[in-house]
Amino acid sequence: MALLISAFHKYSGKEGDKKTLSKGELKDLLTAELGDIFGKSQDKAALDKIFKDLDANSDGSVDFQEYVTLIASIIMLCNASFQKKK
Repeated sequence: MALLISAFHKYSGKEGDKKTLSKGELKDLLTAELGDIFGKSQDKAALDKIFKDLDANSDGSVDFQEYVTLIASIIMLCNASFQKKK
């Protein structure tokens, strides 16, 4: 959990508000920290969709609560994958 929290704060605030991720900061986080899951893709459309889906309040940034939605979704996908392997 500490690693997921520190990853958010490592990237948030590089382009402005320290409590949110801009689209560029989110891209950097996904590529550097979660590259094994999201790949090293430079697919702008995919990034735009992820960002839009996470930005629940449509304020143009992803706050920590919205980031947790991403983490929960990843955990759900991993769990489903593990269940299939049994």
